[in-house]
Amino acid sequence: MRKVADCRQFPSESNCTLTISGEEEEVVRAATEHACSVHGHSDSPELREQVRSTLTDEVPQHA
Repeated sequence: MRKVADCRQFPSESNCTLTISGEEEEVVRAATEHACSVHGHSDSPELREQVRSTLTDEVPQHA
């Protein structure tokens, strides 16, 4: 099942609205890169696990 990472779930100074969806490993990688480049986090195993723990299942549009 596809996964979703949505920045709107977390408060940020930039009021980020980015949503990333895809296979779990793709989303973890992309969301981690985004968290580092845009939000100033440092890439670490802990950050990747935190990202992974916030993923939700994608709801099919026809549902």
